[in-house]
Amino acid sequence: MSKHDRNTFREAARSMIALGMLLALSGCAVFAPDPPQRQDNLCEIFREQPDWYDAARASQEKWGTPIATQMAFIKRESSYRAAIRPPRTKLLGFIPWKRPSSAYGYAQAQDPVWEEYQDDAGSLFSGRTDMDDATDFIGWYNARTHRSTGVSLNNPEHLYLAYHEGQGGYKRGSYRGKPGVQRAARDVATTASRYQAQLNSCEAEFQCDGAFEFWPFCRE
Repeated sequence: MSKHDRNTFREAARSMIALGMLLALSGCAVFAPDPPQRQDNLCEIFREQPDWYDAARASQEKWGTPIATQMAFIKRESSYRAAIRPPRTKLLGFIPWKRPSSAYGYAQAQDPVWEEYQDDAGSLFSGRTDMDDATDFIGWYNARTHRSTGVSLNNPEHLYLAYHEGQGGYKRGSYRGKPGVQRAARDVATTASRYQAQLNSCEAEFQCDGAFEFWPFCRE
């Protein structure tokens, strides 16, 4: 290999490494799965994406928010689309302009609170397009809501109100003048209740963690 070829190879390698680091830091959704076909049924969602059950269960065990509630949040926020952002506003009615917020990813976490999560419980490499990190974020945020406001982790409606309005806004009652937010919170509670009933009937399918375990002979 000539000196020129070696230099070219080194430059290409450096570019690939830099690209890999950029993708990791940005939580790129290039390899994210398509949204589930049956979003009304949590059993079918986990059958399509069994790793998502593992992610939500790990978050439940760490932070206390039920699996069904976590997934109801994600359905409401992103419909399981990894890289979704709020649509841009229009300048003069037709020119694409700024987005109304920095919300991004499965959990629609905004930049400031995501950075708080990274500092407190996640890491520099946590990504909003990664289901493991999204469920962990929701669990972390709801645990903070519970400590700050006293809302039960088994109350998805009020957890979602605090998720949408922030803990400070929730304590001020900012949601009371927002019928759309109240309606969304009730929808989340309804979805969480349905998801829980479904999960009760199928969870054993997803609890096979050991190398020699297979459904229906799995540890709980």
